[in-house]
Amino acid sequence: MSKVAVSRASLSKRFGLVVLTAVACALLALPALADSQARIVRLSDVQGSVQIDKNTGMGFESAFLNLPITQGVQVQTRNNGRAEIEFEDGSTLRLTPNSKVEFSTLGLNDSGKRISVVNLVEGMAYINWLGKSSDDFTLNFSRETVALFRPAHFRVETSPTVSKFAVFKGDVEIAGPSGKVIVGKKKMLTVDAGDSDKYTLAKNIEAGPLDSWDKEAVEYHQQYTRNNSSPYGYGFSDLNYYGGYQNVPGYGMLWQPYFTGVGWSPFADGAWSWYPTMAPRYIGTTPAVFHPPVRPTGSVGTVIVGRGGAEVSAVPPTRLIVNSGSAGMGIPRGSMSNLVHLNSQVAKTGSAEVRPAPQFGATTRSSVSTAPSASHSNMGTFSPGRSVSTAPAAHSSSGGGHHN
Repeated sequence: MSKVAVSRASLSKRFGLVVLTAVACALLALPALADSQARIVRLSDVQGSVQIDKNTGMGFESAFLNLPITQGVQVQTRNNGRAEIEFEDGSTLRLTPNSKVEFSTLGLNDSGKRISVVNLVEGMAYINWLGKSSDDFTLNFSRETVALFRPAHFRVETSPTVSKFAVFKGDVEIAGPSGKVIVGKKKMLTVDAGDSDKYTLAKNIEAGPLDSWDKEAVEYHQQYTRNNSSPYGYGFSDLNYYGGYQNVPGYGMLWQPYFTGVGWSPFADGAWSWYPTMAPRYIGTTPAVFHPPVRPTGSVGTVIVGRGGAEVSAVPPTRLIVNSGSAGMGIPRGSMSNLVHLNSQVAKTGSAEVRPAPQFGATTRSSVSTAPSASHSNMGTFSPGRSVSTAPAAHSSSGGGHHN
């Protein structure tokens, strides 16, 4: 019988991989999967309508932030959907609207090398492969195959008639029915599926409508992982953006989100999500305020724990009221340039009104003002009474242009 795993949507709409901190704190651990040689990567960003098929036989269901991605999982975006998947070393794959990707292999070989095989079934994806280790990454699209052994950053778009491959960084070798070809930096390959996959190589890249979104996402990760000396970058950028580390007597270095106090309780709100061959285990000493959720029985999709997590909206808010104790729920990733300053302000005044920029242009368009504490409505579908309120806008982030 299949088992279930915990999704860390509980901590915040954008709280990276809090499970890493939990492991370090001996509060919570993912199951040991060395025997099965299975791996778990992370759905690190969700915007608009995104769906996931967890390979459980239940088909596609709505996806939310921080869901585990395991071997056999498929992720698809709808008309207004975007998604990002983060790998263990901080490498990322971003999906644009109306795209579908399958993770056919997420495994380990006998020497511990991570092997990833990803199939872009349709649509467009951006891949920023950091190549920090000897891990292997293979991308399949149409009848073409890309095997990465060193850093590369590129965009790929596929359809039944034509595929386009644009390289922003690195040299990428593509193999297909017409043979092998190397696509260098700032060059673009077009493959004609109707003509035996014959290709043409252009010296310049055509601008994509979401190139700026991808570029700003890459810059966000680079900015908030600068001080990471570990070879593992999993969730590090989000942890640095939404909180900080401090030495707690009896526990050591612990991560804590901004806009919380000593009474903050992690893992209290979120959801159980059904996955095959996975079960959570708790190790070490847990704080007195921590109450492990009870695992549901039966083959179900999602079971809400506590007050759940925040809804992901296709329309970014233009106004947020951030209250003390809110843990930053509802602040879009990268939309504010200085959460440290905002955290200090909220600690003094009890709350602040902020006007976040669309992802990710935070440095020039965000603003903050103080606001009295009050009872506000909630942007999340799971949790009425949250301490962040939002007012919708009539726009979403997008942009054109190519990478430098």
